Amino acid sequence: MPSGAIVPFSVERELEKNPDITRADLDRLRAWLATQPHLPAEHITDLDLALVFHCCERSAEVSKQVLDLHYTLRTLFTTLFSGRVLDAKVENCLNVTLLSPCTVPTAEGYRAIYCRLLDPDPRLFVFPDIVRTFMMTFDLWQLQEGSWPGLVILIDMDQCKMGHVTRLDPMTVRQVLYFLQEAMLVRLQSVHFLNAPSFMDRVMMLLKPFMKKRLLDMIRIHEPGSTAVYDLVPREGFPKENGGEHMDYNSIRDLTIQRFKDNAAYFQEEMKKRVNESLRPGGKKTTVEDLFGIQGSFKKLDID
Repeated sequence: MPSGAIVPFSVERELEKNPDITRADLDRLRAWLATQPHLPAEHITDLDLALVFHCCERSAEVSKQVLDLHYTLRTLFTTLFSGRVLDAKVENCLNVTLLSPCTVPTAEGYRAIYCRLLDPDPRLFVFPDIVRTFMMTFDLWQLQEGSWPGLVILIDMDQCKMGHVTRLDPMTVRQVLYFLQEAMLVRLQSVHFLNAPSFMDRVMMLLKPFMKKRLLDMIRIHEPGSTAVYDLVPREGFPKENGGEHMDYNSIRDLTIQRFKDNAAYFQEEMKKRVNESLRPGGKKTTVEDLFGIQGSFKKLDID
């Protein structure tokens, strides 16, 4: 991932990559957008539409639902998607955690992102800020590369302590998992917890109430020292400290900081992709309470 302002992956290349998606598909989705005054149609790009259509397995009706929900959640989940600037909190996150897209795909052509703690002090672990930083990293990565056949998330827990778990606030966990399962514009394939600690069962107890069976079935937990993950993602795609051929931790941090600086204009423009609830057809504004419900059961938005 070189530094500098990113040239967005072109919709022409995206359609070439996925020949089963046509310009006519995007035009029909664009025409539907024009009937939804609450959505930021003028800021939603053709690449955005192609990403939605790809992750929804080319279903027009599902694409409409996910498109609406995606931008609704970006509006409502302010912890995840507001203040998208390189501030002191983001810089602290990049010193405390590593968020590194692997340079080598899996055998199936999936892309993987490797995440780990760099500083084991739980007092420096601010989960909402880490999630915001992860989403910024992910958005730039997808802007540059377009769609992938699938995404694999690798979470290395070798520096994790029980003190980190106690700092996972349930609302942020709930929002992250809801966005991941319902509205993230990617085909998630698996989530791997590497070097799982002895208290991994406590971690899963916190996560499970907010996970559907499909996501639970994707989770793989690896014992400390296991090298099984390298059968999925070649070792050379990892940072040097992990035996890979990518950059070292500090260089990845410095590059990420520079990329955030170089693409500040992109984040300013992305912040315009938000929903105006006062214009939602039917007159009923959607709130976080509407999405989650009293018992925590997730609800879908009603799409015309």
